[in-house]
Amino acid sequence: MAEFLDLREAVARNLKDGDIVAFEGFTHLIPHAAAHEAIRQGIKDLTLIRMTPDIIYDQMIGMGLAKKVVFSYAGNPGVGLLRRMRDAIENHFPRAIETIEHSHSAMAQAYEAGASGLPMAVFRGYKGADLPKVNPEIKTVTCPFTGEELAAIPSHRPDVSFIHAQKASAKGDVLIEGIIGVQKEAALAARRVVVTVEEVVPDFKGLHPNLCILPHWTIDAIAVVPGGAHPSYTHGYYARDNAAYLEWDKISADRELFAAWMKDNVLAAGPEVFAGRVEGLR
Repeated sequence: MAEFLDLREAVARNLKDGDIVAFEGFTHLIPHAAAHEAIRQGIKDLTLIRMTPDIIYDQMIGMGLAKKVVFSYAGNPGVGLLRRMRDAIENHFPRAIETIEHSHSAMAQAYEAGASGLPMAVFRGYKGADLPKVNPEIKTVTCPFTGEELAAIPSHRPDVSFIHAQKASAKGDVLIEGIIGVQKEAALAARRVVVTVEEVVPDFKGLHPNLCILPHWTIDAIAVVPGGAHPSYTHGYYARDNAAYLEWDKISADRELFAAWMKDNVLAAGPEVFAGRVEGLR
């Protein structure tokens, strides 16, 4: 049942060392504020799951929080590679990480299977692909009805999933508008769910009920963090900060510059800074 907490308490209660965790959002609504709080709390040995991990996972990996990353395509969108992730893979800095790579479709299917309480996802895919050669979790099964050979992978069952959304009602229901990636599936597949939102409204009266994609009983904690998706965008609230993504390519290329930026912009800053960062993007 959803409980309204400040971000620090929401993270502290729900994310622990060694957890399997998803910070999900697709193009917009990426929960940067929540991930920054995890960094400030120094939570370690995490298995990070995410479709298209971008700069927020680069930051978490660069700060040594991750031991394993399960993902499909990793990059700074529209710019290039994730330099902190590459440094961890190639040079084991600041620590070695294990990587499990999938296709976008496989990641979505694994979330869907987890949300359905299934141990694995079964789908058509990976035929003629090279990923099965480097990912031992990709198996094949034979359909008992048609005899067709299908791909099978373990379902995603995070200990906790974090997402960002536009609104929560006073009751604790959560409304997401605009592009929806796998946020709903990531939440329903998880044992615990934390949602950061731009604002709380009395209710969703007058809106179509299908817009309320997460009812309060699927959520453990809600934290109000205006601007909590920056530098990604939140549909209807603020635009994508393209300059921040370009700047990150330079910051992340140098270990000392990265450490200094994280100290000034994450370790020494709380969630209230996010609202200030988006004022010029509205």
